[in-house]
Amino acid sequence: MRAPYPSRLAVTLVAGVLIFSPGYVASSQTTRTIKIIVPSTVGGGSDILARLLADQIGRAQSLTMIVENRPGASSTIGTEAASRAAPDGSTLLVNTPEFVINPHLRKLNYDPLTSFTPVCYLARSPQLLVVNSESPYRTLDDLLDAARAKPNELTLASAGPASSTHIAFKTLQRSANVKMSYVFYQGSPPAVNALLAKHVTSALASYPNVAEQVKAEKLRALATTSPSRIKQMPNVPTVAETGFKDYESEIWFGVVAPAETPNVIVSQLADWFTAALQTPEIKTKLETLGLFTVGLCGADFGAFIQEQYDKYGRAIRETNFPAR
Repeated sequence: MRAPYPSRLAVTLVAGVLIFSPGYVASSQTTRTIKIIVPSTVGGGSDILARLLADQIGRAQSLTMIVENRPGASSTIGTEAASRAAPDGSTLLVNTPEFVINPHLRKLNYDPLTSFTPVCYLARSPQLLVVNSESPYRTLDDLLDAARAKPNELTLASAGPASSTHIAFKTLQRSANVKMSYVFYQGSPPAVNALLAKHVTSALASYPNVAEQVKAEKLRALATTSPSRIKQMPNVPTVAETGFKDYESEIWFGVVAPAETPNVIVSQLADWFTAALQTPEIKTKLETLGLFTVGLCGADFGAFIQEQYDKYGRAIRETNFPAR
C-alpha cells in the first residue's frame, strides 16, 4: 500500500524556463519545474534542508522548485519513485544513510549504486550519546561498565528499527562487549523526551535534537559518534577517543538524480547546490539547526556513497542484523 503524501509545497513561485545546456529546448508554454523528493515526513532534517536549499536555488536561478514528501517503508517508497522518474533533471531525491542501509536488509526494486547519479553530499549532522543530567553516569566508560555489570538492564533509546542510529548502537555494543536493551521510537525527539522523563537510561540522538537540553544541563553528553569533536561542544569526546578506534557514525544528507541523467545537467545542478550551500545566510541557518555543510559533489560523492554502502554492509553482517 502506498503511503500518503502529506506535503507538496511549492517553495518558490517564480516562473521561469530552466535551460541546462545550449542543446536543451524548453517549451515557452510551460514553466520549468524541479521536484525534490524527500522520502521522510515534514519537519525532519531532510525536509528542512531540502526546503531551505530549494528556496535559495529557486530565487537565485529564477525557477520553480517543489519539495514533495513521500515517506514510508524506511524511505524506500520515495526513493523508488525517484528511481523511476525521467532522467532529465526535473526530479531529484534527498538521500540519507538509509539509502545504503536498506539494500542490505530487504529486497528492493532499485539499486542505490546503479539506479541513481550522485549530485552532491550536502550536509552532515553529528550524533550524541546522552543521559539524563541526574544520571550517575558521567562518562561513556561509566555507562558501559554499568552495562557489563547488569546485562540487558540498561536501556538506550533512539530511532528505529534498522536506522543508522540502531546500527551505530549495535556496532558499539559489539565493540564494547556489553548488552543493553534498545528501545525504538519514531525518531529522535520522542526518544529524547523519554530520556528527559527518565523512562530510559540513555539515548543516541542527532545533535539538533539534544543540543539545547545539553546546554540547559537537562541532559549530559557522554560522547559523540562523529569522527571529530563538535565545535559547539569541545569538551565532549568522540567514541573513538574513549578507546574504540575508527568508530564513527553521522547522519548525512545528499541529493541524487535518476540514473542516466546527462552529465551537463548533473554538473549544473551541482553548481547550484554548491552555491546555495556557500551562501552565508544558508550556512548560518543550517548550523543553527545542527546541520553542517559539506558540498562534496559528482564522482567524489559517488565514492562516498560506495564507501558508506560497504561500511554499513560490514556492520550489518558483523552484528547479525536480521533481514526485514
